[in-house]
Amino acid sequence: MPSAAAPLPEQAVDEAFERLFREHHAFVYRTAYSVTGTRHDAEDVLQTIFLRLLRRGLPGDVRENPKAYLHRAAINVSLNIVRARKRQHPIDDVEALRAVAPVVEGNQADETRARLIRAMGELRPRVVEMLVLRYEHDCSDAEIARMLGTSRGVVAVTLFRARARLKKALRAPAGEQS
Repeated sequence: MPSAAAPLPEQAVDEAFERLFREHHAFVYRTAYSVTGTRHDAEDVLQTIFLRLLRRGLPGDVRENPKAYLHRAAINVSLNIVRARKRQHPIDDVEALRAVAPVVEGNQADETRARLIRAMGELRPRVVEMLVLRYEHDCSDAEIARMLGTSRGVVAVTLFRARARLKKALRAPAGEQS
């Protein structure tokens, strides 16, 4: 439910926006990078979020709890990027692709990371929010619960189930991952 906070004068909005960016840009970038897996996409997420805020002004929920608002926005925009990658059509002419970019073989860590990102793209945004807060930002169950307005038990169960689902996706042969 949107907050009924009074609108701020233009100069106060500009100062609040600058302060918001300075205080939270690194947090938003790290969140986006942990979901998308690339610097370029994380930078796009950061830019998208703050441009939207600049164009629309600062809604009341940003002023009330900026970290939670920005985290949720970063997760949602990042998941949109990950899901858009799935919809892109692969190049059929493999030989033309090899001529442009040499194939790097034996880089299992990159493949595992890519599979993890694809698997995270299949999860609900709320679950990804919890995973990123826990493993990227080192938040406790209690901190996550407070930030997301839920109980510690819900956070613990959600994280347990998410880890199990991700493990299963990573153990599946590469072609069988959904």
